[in-house]
Amino acid sequence: MESHPGAREQWANKREYILAVAGNVVGLGNVWRFPYLCYKNGGGAFLLPYMLFAVLVGFPVFLLEAVIGQYTQEGSINCWRKLCPLSQGIGYSILMIQFYSRLYSIVMAWALFYLCFSFSDPLPWSSCNNSWNTERCVELNSQNGTAGHSANQTGNWTSGSLTKSSVSEFWERRVLSMSGGIEELGTVSWELLLCLLACWVACYFCIFKGVRSTGKVVYFTALFPYMTLAILLVRGLTLPGAWQGLVYYLYPDLSRLADVQVWMEAGSQVFFSYGLASGTLITLGSYNKVKNNCYKDSLWLCLLNSGTSFTAGFAVFSALGFMAHKQGVSMDVVIDSGPGLAFIAFPQALAMMPLPQLWAVCFFLMLILLGLDSVFSGLETITASVTDLFPKQMRKPWRREIFLIFFFTFCFLLQISLTTQGGIYQFQLIDYYGANGACLLFVCIAQCVAVGWAFGADQMCGAVEKMTGQKPSAVFSLCWRYITPLICLVCFVIYFMDYQPLTSKQGQAYPAWAYQLGWTMALSSVVPVPLWAVGKLCTSRGSFRQRLSTLWRPGRDPCTTETTETFLGGTSPCSSA
Repeated sequence: MESHPGAREQWANKREYILAVAGNVVGLGNVWRFPYLCYKNGGGAFLLPYMLFAVLVGFPVFLLEAVIGQYTQEGSINCWRKLCPLSQGIGYSILMIQFYSRLYSIVMAWALFYLCFSFSDPLPWSSCNNSWNTERCVELNSQNGTAGHSANQTGNWTSGSLTKSSVSEFWERRVLSMSGGIEELGTVSWELLLCLLACWVACYFCIFKGVRSTGKVVYFTALFPYMTLAILLVRGLTLPGAWQGLVYYLYPDLSRLADVQVWMEAGSQVFFSYGLASGTLITLGSYNKVKNNCYKDSLWLCLLNSGTSFTAGFAVFSALGFMAHKQGVSMDVVIDSGPGLAFIAFPQALAMMPLPQLWAVCFFLMLILLGLDSVFSGLETITASVTDLFPKQMRKPWRREIFLIFFFTFCFLLQISLTTQGGIYQFQLIDYYGANGACLLFVCIAQCVAVGWAFGADQMCGAVEKMTGQKPSAVFSLCWRYITPLICLVCFVIYFMDYQPLTSKQGQAYPAWAYQLGWTMALSSVVPVPLWAVGKLCTSRGSFRQRLSTLWRPGRDPCTTETTETFLGGTSPCSSA
């Protein structure tokens, strides 16, 4: 696009923005987390706390971040210079969260590994006749639902320590080659390493030209998962036993609403699935034209996200109901969440369907594309922030491309350890501490304070009206100032009151150094906010009161005396500093 330093790219059309945001917010959590949480926390009753959080936290913060990006035309760091200079540390906290979130590229590598094996006949995880299988292995005959080959078969595969399902052994022994714990790093899996490299190369070509490349890629990466999900949904609903799965998915248990943990998990699901406090909504919104109707866009994108989560549950639980029906076991035996659902439970269900290779290819390709959208959106957040900080150096295509090569290489080298035999334990540690719900809650609180109190919630509503011609409801002003930060603060306190140290799936505790590393990662996502505020107060001129007033004053750029109204839609004078 434009080559001079002050220029900022924009989406070629509105469709590209909608598809990019839809691809970012509709991710793995919609498929492998929401359905399980709904079943676990009261079925249809779980929808009440989920919708409450979506209305009081999800939509207000989603709209807020989209407006911030579009209004300031800046990424997740520079935008705070225009709104509240004292809060610019929020942007650096977001960068740390995004850096840890790049962990999910290994999930894409796992899915690619499965995809490569999905063309085999029979599917390798459906039998025990493989080199990685042990004497404990029990396979499930897809024709009659009876137990298949095992050298020392003693009972059903669900009996835990006595036997192991063939799909579990494929996951643990073939894909991960799991060691005994995080302290046993073991060797690198060269196949998984190549899959990881392929994923990083794909991410590079998705964003190396900025929104010019991203805007074209999302036509496929955002739309294809919806097509695949629709196909899997239709197929799942036509399977015997599907109704049993749907009953388990949605059967309301109102007594679960008395459990505070249910409400906490509903809140965390809204945060993760809506992509809140991660900077991606700010970044993607900053490429919009200033007069774009972000108010209407945000409403429809939030409805799309929640609707996809709900619909994905029908596809997942109809397949799991079919699997339980074929095995003659209860639903609670076959249900799992997270990687366990995507790489153990669902592949087992796929192996039992007619034409299993077809459904396996569809499912794992869908997982790869869901992950790809989320990963390259996060990478664009990091890249856009660096570009905004150093516009003269970075807003030249070849320099951006070189920066991305070095950054992607650095991330890839760091993640090589995730392809080792102890990689799954590292994944769990970073996932649990590095970009956890508490960090997102803290960033969300800081954003609401900076916009609702420093910049001014009413002024932000006025900005929405100026850009869209439609004034948002006064409820949003109340949410940004009071309701949303209060809810997030309560959840933040409960999170620490209910904190449980991370343990492995076998219930084993991690070594002490691992917990120390985990808390270091968690703090690194939080401390930039107070550190930046203290640093700015200490280095600015004037009395403490004058410094606080200048840095807190809403609508003022710290580099000039211009107000935000003056440079709305333009480039901040700070950008060229």
